[in-house]
Amino acid sequence: MLLGAHETIGGGVSQAFARAEADGADCLQIFTRNARGWAARPLESDEVARFRGEAKRTRKPVAAHSSYLINLAAGDRDIRRKSWDALADELQRCETLGIAALIFHPGSHPQEAQGLKLVAQGMARALEKSPGKARLLIENTAGQGASLGWRFEQIAAIRADVPAALRRRVGVCLDTCHTFAAGYDISTEDGYARTIEQLDDVLGLRLVQAFHLNDSKKGLGCRVDRHEHIGQGALGLLPFRMLVNDPRFAEVPGFVETESRFKENIAVLRSLVRR
Repeated sequence: MLLGAHETIGGGVSQAFARAEADGADCLQIFTRNARGWAARPLESDEVARFRGEAKRTRKPVAAHSSYLINLAAGDRDIRRKSWDALADELQRCETLGIAALIFHPGSHPQEAQGLKLVAQGMARALEKSPGKARLLIENTAGQGASLGWRFEQIAAIRADVPAALRRRVGVCLDTCHTFAAGYDISTEDGYARTIEQLDDVLGLRLVQAFHLNDSKKGLGCRVDRHEHIGQGALGLLPFRMLVNDPRFAEVPGFVETESRFKENIAVLRSLVRR
């Protein structure tokens, strides 16, 4: 597995590469715009050139994470419109920067079936408005409240509802904390094997194109999204040892999202790799 973290973009998106190098990362995840507001400044051509130059220099794969405000299934039509527009804009920014994938949370809706369809519609709109190679990766959620995407079957239903012509640009990002919080016990060898088998049966492992590597502050099935440093939460080190040594994910990027101590967390993960 390629090991990296979600790096900050203070001073410009191109600055994230130097931070990734300082953290000893093989890959990096970034925001391409303000993650906590609807407004986004256009990417400046000089900064796009610097970003592409740094990507070429470091040869580090990059993924983007969408704004936290986006809820493709929002019941409020105005929020839903803003969310659909924002996802389309962020996917286009990825295309401009040469970023391979945009990871996003599906959103929430009190009626599951209707909510899943709205997510697929918002994704289709974004993909149509931004033709190219950049992919959308649906991130599984912890299942808090009316959140969608906490069961593999929900993610499969969303992807199946995206028009076939666009579906090839839709994959999955698996978050370890969210997986555990949603009730999939990856903290034991047997539980890990069962979960990966179920993931393969429902979605297919080829669709897993990124991981978020986070321990969990809360226990199995808590449905609460609270990240902890690697090996210091309810998951412990075992599931991470199995993941980083799983040959099926050898070329898949995994991003730490612990909000701090990235270098330390990446070093812990790298220490688990069998030589």
